[in-house]
Amino acid sequence: MARRGNNEGSIYKRNNSSWRAQVSVDGERLSFTAETRAECNEWLRRTMDLVDQGMTFQTRNLTLQEYLQGWFQVKKTSVKPKTAYDYERMLNKYINPQLGNIKLIDLTTYQVTRFYTKLIEMEKGSPTVHFAHSVLRSALQDAVRSGIIGRNPSVGALLPRRNQKEMQVLTESQVTQFLITAECSRYKALYHLAITTGMRYSELVGLRWSDIDWEKSTIKVQRQLQYAPHKGFQFSEPKTRSGIRTIMLGETTLKILREHHKKYAHLDKTGENLVFINGIGTIIYFKRFHKDFKRVLRNAGLPDMRFHDLRHTAATLMISNGIPVLIVSKILGHSTPSVTMNIYAHASVEMQFEAARLMENLVTPIPFSLVKEQKQEIST
Repeated sequence: MARRGNNEGSIYKRNNSSWRAQVSVDGERLSFTAETRAECNEWLRRTMDLVDQGMTFQTRNLTLQEYLQGWFQVKKTSVKPKTAYDYERMLNKYINPQLGNIKLIDLTTYQVTRFYTKLIEMEKGSPTVHFAHSVLRSALQDAVRSGIIGRNPSVGALLPRRNQKEMQVLTESQVTQFLITAECSRYKALYHLAITTGMRYSELVGLRWSDIDWEKSTIKVQRQLQYAPHKGFQFSEPKTRSGIRTIMLGETTLKILREHHKKYAHLDKTGENLVFINGIGTIIYFKRFHKDFKRVLRNAGLPDMRFHDLRHTAATLMISNGIPVLIVSKILGHSTPSVTMNIYAHASVEMQFEAARLMENLVTPIPFSLVKEQKQEIST
């Protein structure tokens, strides 16, 4: 039997030729069996490192599900209600059933990769797998910071390629078609504001009349309204800190908003002084609103698209018409201009063609004979 010093654990060979490592933590013995001494040495090293970082016998036997239950109780206090709901659903529906029984300290990168593969086999899409990874990575990184585990096993796990949703963008003439068709919709002003400002749906339905400064021709985005299952509609801050912003409005947009105020403001039954309400004066349900949006698209003879694509349309038209990316980024509420450029690279490519033509015209030499003719014309 090969043993180490006091409190450093021991390794010995068993009668069946396997190897066992043991270490005492909080007066309790932890054991590990493997086919080779090298594996036992590695386990003993990792375990002692964790003991040095503060691991106890209790946390050593903690399953992933037990850890995640405690982690979520704290996490949900720091995220928006809709995000907390999505986290809880991911934990209960996918992560805990597949990985929950594994001891937290024994969870490996290979097991995490197998979990992602299992989701794909269950025909779950790339967004679901990547969201599962995001939740696991966050939870396990907190476990590392707490000293429960030495490294985050989700780091290095193989993920499927993220499938980007195809971006649909309306041309200027199609935008005109859409807005003309939307004239008969009670959401005419909402559509107009979405296209001229690129605001998100949750930001639009969260607007209050007090957010509009009629004299300065501005609108302030400082909240969003989201629906969380079992909790109903709730106000929260925009998606990011940069989402709190003030946007300049044109005269046409202000005129449409004034008409909208005159027609609908007195019908508001929400008590929130909302700019946009449904036909009975209450908060708009997206599914019902979405039917109106699809109807307008069909009647305008336009291709099917998501409502969020109006935001893409606004950004693309701004960039394509020469509005500086820094300004577009501020209007959209992106954290940095680089985020804007990463999303709307297609618009920047179009601008590069225009820039190339402009520079070519500026630097292309004029033939000497043509210059001479021009001088003669001037002199005569």
